[in-house]
Amino acid sequence: MMQDFHTTVLRKSGIYWVALCLENGLVGQGISKETAIEKLKEAIESFKGLAPN
Repeated sequence: MMQDFHTTVLRKSGIYWVALCLENGLVGQGISKETAIEKLKEAIESFKGLAPN
């Protein structure tokens, strides 16, 4: 089984951290790096549910 691989860029923007997925342009935002990454993971999972097989 092939695993998903996503390249993520983390950047501080004001008081927030922003996690950007380079493969699909989705973003997650949070007060900490960990929160931003978790929000990005949620966005990716939601996006997978909408994409056709």
